[in-house]
Amino acid sequence: MSKIYLVSLGCDKNRVDGETMIGTLRMAGYSVVHDPAEAQAIIVNTCGFIKDAVQESIDLILELSEHKTGGACRALIIVGCMAQRYKAEIQQSIPEADVIIGVGEYENIAHVVESLIGAPIEMPLTTAELTRIAARSDDITPHIAYVKIAEGCDNHCTYCTIPSIRGAYKSRRMEDILKECRQLVATGARELVLVAQDTALYGTDMYGEKKLPELLRTLAQHSGATWIRLMYAYPEHITGELIDTMAELPQICKYIDMPIQHSEDRIIKLMGRAGSQKKLTETISKLREKMPDIAIRTTLIVGFPGETSRDFDHMKQFVADMQFDRLGVFPYSREDGTPAATMPKQVRESTKLVRLEQMMDLQQGIHFKKQKSYIGKILPVIVDAQEETGEYIGRTQSDAYEVDATVTFISDSELKPGVVCQVEILSSDHYDLRGKEV
Repeated sequence: MSKIYLVSLGCDKNRVDGETMIGTLRMAGYSVVHDPAEAQAIIVNTCGFIKDAVQESIDLILELSEHKTGGACRALIIVGCMAQRYKAEIQQSIPEADVIIGVGEYENIAHVVESLIGAPIEMPLTTAELTRIAARSDDITPHIAYVKIAEGCDNHCTYCTIPSIRGAYKSRRMEDILKECRQLVATGARELVLVAQDTALYGTDMYGEKKLPELLRTLAQHSGATWIRLMYAYPEHITGELIDTMAELPQICKYIDMPIQHSEDRIIKLMGRAGSQKKLTETISKLREKMPDIAIRTTLIVGFPGETSRDFDHMKQFVADMQFDRLGVFPYSREDGTPAATMPKQVRESTKLVRLEQMMDLQQGIHFKKQKSYIGKILPVIVDAQEETGEYIGRTQSDAYEVDATVTFISDSELKPGVVCQVEILSSDHYDLRGKEV
């Protein structure tokens, strides 16, 4: 059987695209392997969001291209956002690439592979195998499933390249999302992670109004999932109905990833965002009023063009006041083709890095304090894996997989990934928690 190696870089949306391509290839009869040295074709699903991501993609492509020299590999295929954004440049500078495919051509991946290395040796698949492949559940963490509810973006933030790469916002039909989620749950998924460029906008293009609350109710009632986690919900589009829905449904994790990027009104306006500090504060207050135990994750950009030291100091105070549960900070990346790239008063790289370090130091103290507050509490924890020591690794509802903190705990029972158990938190090592099942 012809063997394929596929690696995805970047965000969870890219991860879903990669899993979908794996499913398509396996449905076509190809074998997907975890070692590039074994593969006849290597596929790199690239990220092209910012310069650092592009460089990471290029470095990996060049590393994997070495398998074409004296190895089993006969084809190197570049797909994804970087391929969409820089196709001509890749063709010129990376001759090892045999085919370059943009984000709208994923459904053709099996035909592309066949044209390069030939048709696979057909092998009969059982109904269960076909269902599992169609549900994208043959990953190393089958109890966690990422579900893309929309493609593209309509926000047009001045720093972002996504609309030019992935096009306008396009919601998926609710019945199609439900069908996929039920397939995923039927083949082992316990936690569904909903992703899009802005999940809070779901339905506005297709149904003429925001339909995320209805989608959450539908999935909670009919998907069979234990946990449903919401990522990438822009604060300016979070409604009272969405907050009420999250509070009412036990299957919805009391967690929201809400990228604000900045707190100061002048910078928010320069970023092309529709919100304000007042609205941000109101939204955060409403979330915590309805769900006192909610974990709010956000991201910030430091060093945006025109950001003064006073703007940054005010944002630090805002972070101190809001006490975000989880926070990521990124230095502004000047991306060609974006309005922000041509703005005056670009901030020095050295200044960006100093501000990033200061903000992370502030958030570190907040995080340590919040983690310590869990000691003595009994929390529901989903099992992700078991270590060689026999201890289990899991997460609370406050933590997204591979993004936030973990809980290491002991148990007298034999637990499988995806099981949710009650864990008494005994200690904190500042970042992560330790405990025992009760």
